[in-house]
Amino acid sequence: MSRILVVGATSAIAEATERLLAARGDALYLVARNEQMLAAIAADLTVRGSPRVATESLDANDLSAHEAMLERAERFLGGIDIGLIAYGTLPDQKRCEASVELTVRELQTNAISVVALLTRLANRMAQRREGIIAAISSVAGDRGRGSNYVYGSAKALVTAFLSGLRQRLHPCGVAVITIKPGFVDTPMTAAFRKGVLWAQPERIARGIVRALERKRSTVYLPWFWRPIMFVVRSLPESVFIRLSL
Repeated sequence: MSRILVVGATSAIAEATERLLAARGDALYLVARNEQMLAAIAADLTVRGSPRVATESLDANDLSAHEAMLERAERFLGGIDIGLIAYGTLPDQKRCEASVELTVRELQTNAISVVALLTRLANRMAQRREGIIAAISSVAGDRGRGSNYVYGSAKALVTAFLSGLRQRLHPCGVAVITIKPGFVDTPMTAAFRKGVLWAQPERIARGIVRALERKRSTVYLPWFWRPIMFVVRSLPESVFIRLSL
């Protein structure tokens, strides 16, 4: 049995992942903003096989509340073996272009609050000299695109931070996993037209659990996004800026 903290536990990807973790008998501490959704998910996970589930309502942008939340999670679980950070928002790029305040708020939610939480979690695991930290970034962070560069910039920060954290924590025996989904069919993307590159949350969840089991460094989900993003990153800037992406 692993003792797992999930922050952003009500997201579609997180919920699908939690179901798989519950089925293998893991103990779960679920953190998100919506108390009603948390309660419903916790009840479902208990039925699916989790021996211990607790929930906590938290706004991740309240950085001052992170430490106390981690303390409560550790007390309930008896220690944190795995910390999964799975929250975020999908900003309206056009609105962000017109509003500095909105841009800063989105960067705060998708990057700064994540970095703050990762730092506190990393310090705890470094002290214990064991554990796994995993966070959901995005393929959008691999290269800034005109259609979503605010979101992509936030994810690029998270990806770079995780890379440095991985190197820092390697001597301590703590694994750091960067999860890079592509297009996922979730409530957050409900307004988007879906195509062949889109995946269901359940497929992403299976990839996340495999990555946790194998302690992979960076995973693209589904797998085909790795070669796609290799091509995107390799395009010369003189070509890239002429593309509509």
